Amino acid sequence: MTVLAAAEAAQPVALPDPAESVPVPETPLEGFRIGVTSHRRSRDLIEALERRGAEVLHAPALKIAPVREDQHLIEDTRAIIAAKPDLCIATTAYGMRRWCEAADSFGIGDELLETLGACRMFVRGPKARGAVRAAGLADVGISSDETTATLVDMLLAEGVRGKTVAVQLHGYTDVRQLERLRMSGATVLTVTPYRWVKPDGADRLPRLIEAACSGNLDVLTFTSAPAVDAVWSTAHEMGVYQDLIHSLKTNVTTAVVGPVTAQPLLDAGVTPIVPERYRMGALIRLVCEHLALNHVRRLETRSGMIELRGRCLRIDGEPVELPPAPLLLLRALLGAGGAVLSRESLSELLELRGSVHALDMTVSRLRSALPDGKLVETVVKRGYRIRL
Repeated sequence: MTVLAAAEAAQPVALPDPAESVPVPETPLEGFRIGVTSHRRSRDLIEALERRGAEVLHAPALKIAPVREDQHLIEDTRAIIAAKPDLCIATTAYGMRRWCEAADSFGIGDELLETLGACRMFVRGPKARGAVRAAGLADVGISSDETTATLVDMLLAEGVRGKTVAVQLHGYTDVRQLERLRMSGATVLTVTPYRWVKPDGADRLPRLIEAACSGNLDVLTFTSAPAVDAVWSTAHEMGVYQDLIHSLKTNVTTAVVGPVTAQPLLDAGVTPIVPERYRMGALIRLVCEHLALNHVRRLETRSGMIELRGRCLRIDGEPVELPPAPLLLLRALLGAGGAVLSRESLSELLELRGSVHALDMTVSRLRSALPDGKLVETVVKRGYRIRL
C-alpha cells in the first residue's frame, strides 16, 4: 500500500498550491492511529511514531524463541560444521549475529567461525555484510537488490553442482530459492537462528485486528513476513479474515520494511507501501509522507481554514472533537471540496442501508459539534456540501 500504490477508497486530497505557505507540523502523525505488529525492536518503532504525534496500538504478532530453548538451531549448526560447506549465504545481520552467539553459548563458536572462514560467503545486503565482517569473516559477493533470489542467481551463474551450500534463513523461508539450488545439483543445508513463537498477551492481536476491520486504524505496520502470516491465521480463527482483507484494501494502509515482508500481503491481494531503502527509519518517513499526501484534508471555508489529520480536526487552529460517524461524514464532505455529495452516497459511506432518518441524525450531530453549524449546507433534493 504508493510509493507502491496504496489501496484506499478515500478520495485523494487536493494538494495546496506550492506558492501558498502551509505550515509543516512538528508532529506530522498527530491525529493518526498506527498499528505495530513487531516484537523485536518494537520499542524503537513505537517511540519514533509517538514522538511524531501518532497514537500507537501495539500487538506483537510473534516473538523470537530464546536461544537456549532452540535445540534445532544447535543441531543444524553442528550439521553445517560437519559438512564443511563450499558456499554460505548470510541473509540478515541479526540472524548472523544470533547464530554466532548461539554457537558460542554451546561451546562451538570457534568451530563455526572456522567452518565459515573456509567457505565462500555471499551476503544479502549491507547490514548482513557488516555482521559477517564484524565476526572476522570475509564475503565474496552481495545482492544488488537485497534479495535472496539475486544471490541464488549469482551462485547458479558460477555453478553449484556437486557443492554444499549453507543458507542462513531469516524466519521466513523462501522455499523456491532453496529448490532452485537443489535442482541445480547442490546439497543445501539450512539454519534458522531465530524462530517465531506466539507472544504473551493473546488478546492484544485480536483487538488490533478488530480495530483494522472497523476502520479505527490508519496504518498497519509489519517488519517481518511471519508476522503477516500470524495476523492472517488469527483473523481466520476469529472468522474475520475476509473483513480484514477488505479493510486493508480500502481503508487501512499497510506499511512494510521491505519486499520479503510485503510478499504475503501481495499474495492476499493487499498492496503495501515499501520504502526504497529497507530500513526502519525509511519506513517511518514513508508513513509520514503517505499520510500527509493522502489522509490530510485542508479546505478554506466561510468558517475559516479546516484541517483534518486522521482523527484530529482543527478549525482556524482550534481543536474540535467529533464522534466517529460525524467525523467520517465530514471527511467525505471535505474530500469533495465543496461539491455536493448525494444522500445515497453518504448513506452508503456510513453503512446506513439507505436510512434517511439515520443520515439526518448524523448530519445533525455533525452540525451541533461544529463551531458554525451552517458550515454543512443542505442542497434540496440533492444532498450535502461544505459551504465555502
